[in-house]
Amino acid sequence: MRAIVGTAYGPPTLLQLEERETPTPGAGEVLVEVHAASVNAGDWHLLRGDPFLVRLMFGFRERNIAVLGADVAGRVAAVGENVPAMQPGDAVYGDISACGFGAFAEYACVPETALAPKPANLSFEEAAAVPAAAVTALQALRDHGKLRSGQHVLINGASGGVGMFAVQIAKALGAEVTGVCSTRNLDRVRSLGADHVIDYTAEDFTRGGARYDVILAANGYHPILHYRRALRSGGTYVMSGGGVAQFFQAALLGPCLSMVGHRKMGCMLVKPNRDDLAYLTTLIEAGKVAPVIDRRYPLTDVPEAIAYLEEGHAQGKVVIEVRGTTDYV
Repeated sequence: MRAIVGTAYGPPTLLQLEERETPTPGAGEVLVEVHAASVNAGDWHLLRGDPFLVRLMFGFRERNIAVLGADVAGRVAAVGENVPAMQPGDAVYGDISACGFGAFAEYACVPETALAPKPANLSFEEAAAVPAAAVTALQALRDHGKLRSGQHVLINGASGGVGMFAVQIAKALGAEVTGVCSTRNLDRVRSLGADHVIDYTAEDFTRGGARYDVILAANGYHPILHYRRALRSGGTYVMSGGGVAQFFQAALLGPCLSMVGHRKMGCMLVKPNRDDLAYLTTLIEAGKVAPVIDRRYPLTDVPEAIAYLEEGHAQGKVVIEVRGTTDYV
């Protein structure tokens, strides 16, 4: 099989297309014929070894993961023993970051529990855009933010991969949604269902008079105390993306700030799971949530795709067409 391979930390140009042996599924595993994958911020953080915590987790001198890629969509090619729920030919999708990554290849061998049936109304490319970003948005809003119907949520970074899903999921949960993005993305965020949009190049929402029940920082940067003053009493701030300083403020200062003033502050790390994918599938098939794809690249151009996402200007998801297909079934 063909795969994009590299273990050295550094720029995307270090990644190379190689021929590798197709893996064989063991007990409880599924071999997926990959039709599409997508690029996430985690891919370029792993590639660069930045922040330094990445090197502590995945290898100090070089990365212990040769094939990157978390989001995968494709067909089951073979199954190992004790795989009762799937059989060859099934169309599946999932986030395989918790089981070694490996989506930037023509085949990936992963535990059955990492996968769910692909939404019937999405192509493989569309499905590959969903898992990591949409599950992050869902867990940030529903589980960490405790978002309820009728509450007012602000999503900073509403035009990014996580942010676009967050706008739609928040609406599906019955919330009033304010999206923060750049000038060029205002209409796109409105089209996703946002009730209000704020152009961050013209207005600082943390200095306005509005207060929010939940603030999701999917991207962008403000000091944590600025986010805090934009929260209502009893409100919750959840950081899921942004700069290193923003992460450490949320992780280290957030718990301290949460002990005073009736406002919860903190960060979250996504926990991939099949149940949340199944829930998202119901929203997708009901027409309440849809992926937004910015650009598509062939497998050979994974380095260019990662470099583009790293620039920070993607409007939605960046997808890898591993097999050049747009099949739905």
